[in-house]
Amino acid sequence: MIKLGYLFALLVVIATAQKTTPDGFELWTADLLTQVEEALKTDAASNPQHVSVQHLADFPNDTFMLARRDADGVAEWHETQTDIFFVRSGSATLVVGGNMMGGTTVEPHEKRNGIIEGGVRRKLVPGDVVRIPRRVPHQILLDGSKGFTYFVIKVKG
Repeated sequence: MIKLGYLFALLVVIATAQKTTPDGFELWTADLLTQVEEALKTDAASNPQHVSVQHLADFPNDTFMLARRDADGVAEWHETQTDIFFVRSGSATLVVGGNMMGGTTVEPHEKRNGIIEGGVRRKLVPGDVVRIPRRVPHQILLDGSKGFTYFVIKVKG
């Protein structure tokens, strides 16, 4: 009977361990992202820059966000972060590379505004995934699209 008790206790410990998610684990379901995307559409429509961003999680090595643009973005440059975009809806043109001219430091290790000279243009559509290394200028242009939503991972360096 004692052995059966130990076996039962062991099974309870194993079952409990399997139900506990590891620290740092996150799951953003498709339904949740769709709900956030709908809220972002409303927020972007009323924002003077026609952009809305929802921070989903911030960890020591990476940050997760969902972003919506209803107008062109400004030129950006991140000294210590790599950007990864997963396009969810809409279309846009990404200008990437070249040189950022006239950008201003808006926070440590981050420049915005100005223009990009010599960058290449890449069309983005739903399902596309883009990785933009740190220190590479980039800008999102809507080119007539009514909106553009993308899941962003910022990998901190």
